[in-house]
This record gives sequence, C-alpha cells and structure tokens, in this order.
Amino acid sequence: MTPDDAEAAVGLMDTVWGVPPADRAPGVLRVRHLVGTDPGGAWVSVDDDGVVDGAALALVREGIWGLSLLIVHPRRQSGGVGRELMAVADAHGAGTRGGIVIASSDTRALRTYWRAGFALRPSFDAKGTVRNRPSRDPGVREARWPADRALVDDASRFARTAAHGPDIDALLAAGAQLLVHDDGGFVLFTEARVRMLAARDERVARTLLEAVLAQAETLTVEYVDARQGWALDVVLEAGLELVSECAVCVRGEVGPMWPYLPSGAYL
Repeated sequence: MTPDDAEAAVGLMDTVWGVPPADRAPGVLRVRHLVGTDPGGAWVSVDDDGVVDGAALALVREGIWGLSLLIVHPRRQSGGVGRELMAVADAHGAGTRGGIVIASSDTRALRTYWRAGFALRPSFDAKGTVRNRPSRDPGVREARWPADRALVDDASRFARTAAHGPDIDALLAAGAQLLVHDDGGFVLFTEARVRMLAARDERVARTLLEAVLAQAETLTVEYVDARQGWALDVVLEAGLELVSECAVCVRGEVGPMWPYLPSGAYL
C-alpha cells in the first residue's frame, strides 16, 4: 500500500461498512499515518483492472503487533483474499511478543483470527443518550500536549505493555480530545465516541470515563470486554445500552489489558 491508496481503502470501508461522512477524512489520515509508520504492514489487493478490492494495515509498537484493518470487497470474500492479506500483515509482526486484533462479529474474520492463534474475548459496545450524567472529578484535566506524553505512554505500557507512540498524535490530528489524570491515566474521545482509554487503576479509569459522559449528550463506548467491569458499571449507570457485536482478540504477552478500552484503529 502507498499513501495514494488511502482514498481507495476508505472507499472500500464505505462499501463494506458504510463509513459515515464525518469519519472519512480521519479514515484517510489513519491509512496514511500507518503507511508512513509501518509500511511493512500496509498491503492492498487489486482486481484485474487494478482496482483495490482488499486492504490490510498492521502496526508494531514496542514489541506488540496490532491489526488495524482487514477488509475485502464483498465480491471477493470467501475466495482467499482475506487470508492472504492476513498472512502478509501478520508477517509484519514476526518476532513480536504479542498481538491484538479488534474484531467485528463477522464469523469469517473471527475464524481467521482464531486460526492465527488469537484468543477471542467477546465484547460489548455501549451506546445511547446519557440519561444520568455523572459529575466530573476535579482530578481530571485537559492534557498539555506534548508535555503529558510520558504520562500517557506510562498508562499504555501498564495496560498493554507498549506505548501508543505516534498513534496518539494521529488521533489528535483527526480531532480527538485528550483528558488525563495525574494519578496515571488518559482518555481520547470525540464528540460522540470514546476512542481509547488506559489507566493504572480502576478508580482513575472510572473518573476519566465519567468525565467524558459528564459533557456528552450521546456517546458510544466500544470494545468493553468482561475484564472491564468498571466500565460496564459506569456506562450502565449513565443509561447507555449494551449491544454485543465485537471481540477483543489477543495472542502472546499483551499485559493485563486492564483497565483499558482499546482503539479499533490503534489497538
């Protein structure tokens, strides 16, 4: 994949998943960011006319491999394209100590990840109107960036043994806001979606998520697996509804993944 393939890759996401217009520019930024940081993990497949009909993006951060994207046009699904893209993306993680994939409920994708050695952790998304608004803890503050990079990196390393590094900058460039807690934790979010959260303990994690809910009218909190009981407490108390449509897939040594809400793009 090259930076010039970014528009085609996002167009493919639109075809398969129906990407909202507001997410298309951040999607192009995401693709170009990962082509730049991890060219060895960025791949496309093309049809006989040279049109992109499949794409994969994988990243490596401090010894942890993550699959950011695996997508195939419906007309090419179940024909081996996804398996081949997964193989070359997985090869980018050779020698890493662990891997993370955020999966949809697509049965073919889940089978692919299981065959690649991943344990599948069923997860929830929490969505809806914030009906019971929590108060914002005074310990939560707006980040001072990049002065708070060490605090953010430390929280990521605690939760998953690897910092997110330049991926935080990419999320900020795409319009995400960043809140931190000086006791060790951060949350990245947009107007209606939590993009990533990591903390050194549940108390801090709860206060960060509550701070987002305190200013939101509606909110989506994705990839809440069974280890994140603290998050289930917060979102259900706020009145959000749970839907089961995803899985957090892990392989090898990825740390406790707690307290943690991963990013679908940056793991």
